[in-house]
Amino acid sequence: MSDPLRTAHTFELDPATLGEIRALLDDAFDGSFSEEDWTHGLGGVHVLVRDGAGALVAHGSVIQRRLTHAGRSYRVGYVEAVAVRPDRRRDGLGGRVLEVLERVVDRAYDVGALSASETGSRLYRSRGWHQWEGRVEVLSPDGVVRLPEEEGATFLWPVPDRELPSSDDALIFDWRDGDVL
Repeated sequence: MSDPLRTAHTFELDPATLGEIRALLDDAFDGSFSEEDWTHGLGGVHVLVRDGAGALVAHGSVIQRRLTHAGRSYRVGYVEAVAVRPDRRRDGLGGRVLEVLERVVDRAYDVGALSASETGSRLYRSRGWHQWEGRVEVLSPDGVVRLPEEEGATFLWPVPDRELPSSDDALIFDWRDGDVL
């Protein structure tokens, strides 16, 4: 039997469940999951996977963002806070979480996006995410600023029946505190 999976919007999660998610993220990211990282993953749809004993073993969320590309504004399903408990990695749990998040993106957004670590990028590529080859920028309080550190780490999800943006023009994401992407 596979581990039970639940989807819920942030408002449906009680404080104890939010605490479990935060603890999983801290563990999975070796304590480097910042307070800004945490808030970036809130306000959207969460996917939670529990083991047979009820312990949280995997999580991911998709939140709404905006990006501008070639003079057009896109509603983006931005994937955040994807993590698997270290002792359960390579069990397919990350893929199960992404499968649900990708369905949310397909049905609710113009395009999906995320910023991946080198380790995580293998999973995203294997699922059909496209590595962005162009410039990545942000509309900051001081105007448009290039984010060269995000170039090569940004991935887009191809929503069915919609074309991915062309890498001829920059992706310009909305501003947020902490790591912008």
